[in-house]
Formats: sequence, C-alpha cells, structure tokens
Amino acid sequence: MALTAVLYTFEIQLAQVESGVYETLSLRVPMHPSEAAEYFVTRLLAYCIEYVEGISFSRGLSDPQEPTISVRDLTGALRAWIEIGAPDAARLNKASKASPRTVVYTHRDPATIGRQLAGEKIYRGSSVEFYALDRGLVNDVAQRLERRMKFDLSFADGVLYLVLTGNTLSGSVEQFYPVASQ
Repeated sequence: MALTAVLYTFEIQLAQVESGVYETLSLRVPMHPSEAAEYFVTRLLAYCIEYVEGISFSRGLSDPQEPTISVRDLTGALRAWIEIGAPDAARLNKASKASPRTVVYTHRDPATIGRQLAGEKIYRGSSVEFYALDRGLVNDVAQRLERRMKFDLSFADGVLYLVLTGNTLSGSVEQFYPVASQ
C-alpha cells in the first residue's frame, strides 16, 4: 500500500520589511512521505520569503518537470523558478532557460553545493540566486512541526524571525555564489 502525503495547515502573519509586504497567509501544504522535514520547512520558509502575487507551490513529486515554487504573472508566464535543497546542474540549466529569474534556497552546506556544481554548464549560471537558510533555525522549526500551526514570520536585513507558541526563533538567510558564468 502506497503512503500518502500528510497535509499541514499554516496560518502565518507575514512581514517582509524591505519589500513592504504584510499579509496573513492561510496555507495548506502537503508533505510527501519521502520528503525530509528540513526540506519541507525550507520549502515553506522560501515561499514566505519570496511571497508576491502569483506565487504557488508545484504539485510536488507528482510533477518533477515543474519548479518547486513558481511565480507567474497574470498571463500565466513564468516569472521565477524557485528550487529547494541541492538541485543538480541539469535542473538549474532548465530553470534558467525557462524563467527570467532562478532562485535556490537550501538548508544544506553551501560548500557542498558549490562542489556539486563546480565546472558544470548552467545557462546564465551567474544570474542564478543562491540562499542558505540557517540550519539551526530550519532544524528547530522541523522539530516543532505540527499538522496545524500558527506563527508570525518577519524577514528583515537577511534575518528571519519566527514567533511560535511564545518562543522567538531567528536565523540568517545568506546569499552565496557557487556558479560561474556560462
């Protein structure tokens, strides 16, 4: 018997200080049985950091040809392809060709990603944006995951602040550059 995804429901008070986005998000996010909690949390946090009109999660592992998170304009044109974790060079090459903006958020060691992508050809490789989320923050949130969660999330000056059940967690979001121009 195949395992099914577990559905998580989030109520998030979001504040993106630099971009002036202040929203209440009500999200229902499935977690596939093979998805690690840290990956899932990184996916959720990346969605919040990138939140703009037209953002959406893909259908996940059921449609691996699509971005993990995408941003589309009102015509349906792809504006941003957002990946999570450590995508390979072929996937980033495809993303760079398909979208004017390609972004990667990872909970993994940036040096490992740099070694993995070293010498690989990626279309517009130098324009791909890479961000490393604080691994301690990701692990803290992953350990506190519940099927229904309410929290406040603020993002300012490269730092995430998450207020969850009276506890404030924080961690950096640091840009890194593992890919050379192609």
